[in-house]
Amino acid sequence: MSNVGAPVTNGHAASTALLLPQRYHAKVEVRWSDMDVFQHINHARMVTLLEEARIPWLFEDDRPTAGLRSGCVLTDLHVRYRGQLRHRDTPLDIAMWVEKLRAVDFTIGYEVRANDAAPGSPPAVMATTQLAAFDIDTQRLRRLTVPERDYLSLWKV
Repeated sequence: MSNVGAPVTNGHAASTALLLPQRYHAKVEVRWSDMDVFQHINHARMVTLLEEARIPWLFEDDRPTAGLRSGCVLTDLHVRYRGQLRHRDTPLDIAMWVEKLRAVDFTIGYEVRANDAAPGSPPAVMATTQLAAFDIDTQRLRRLTVPERDYLSLWKV
């Protein structure tokens, strides 16, 4: 996961380096049931695949953001389709980073590519989700902790 790359123009690397956000990559398996009658991944299932990708990035025990498992709500979601993805494209490569980081919430950017797609190729799906830290006991938003913010800032654009 490098955060430095070179822009590509007509298959040739440009002469100046481009600073890219550090991205977490998750490989997510497409299930046969994720496809719709047109044989591409159904919209609702794509949203589920995005969720499955962010779980190991944010909610595993060794992550400073693991505490969000007990209180985190999705407050906004946008999905843009640029190409079709099918079952044969499994496992999907889902790249994620933090687009916006605020006191109580953060926005994740996503790029979804087929398994055999080149890393610099246009993504088939682009998405964002806004997540907010939430205190279940008080039923109110809470501020992100310093370790949560520090971890998320590592992935910030």
